[in-house]
Amino acid sequence: MSDHDLTGAVWHKSSRSSGGNNCVEVCDNLPDIVAVRDTKNRDGGTLLFEHESWTGFIDDVKAGKFDR
Repeated sequence: MSDHDLTGAVWHKSSRSSGGNNCVEVCDNLPDIVAVRDTKNRDGGTLLFEHESWTGFIDDVKAGKFDR
């Protein structure tokens, strides 16, 4: 998954980020992948996930599976 073209990526932050730079940005408008990057280091690398994997992760977060 490392050779994906991110041209046209539309990035957004969580509505819970309070407008700060201490969060991640997500791009989910690309056909094959969901991309994630650090807001304060946008050129520092991008994590890429298949849509199904990303959706599963978000479902687990909402279900509290990672709550401490």
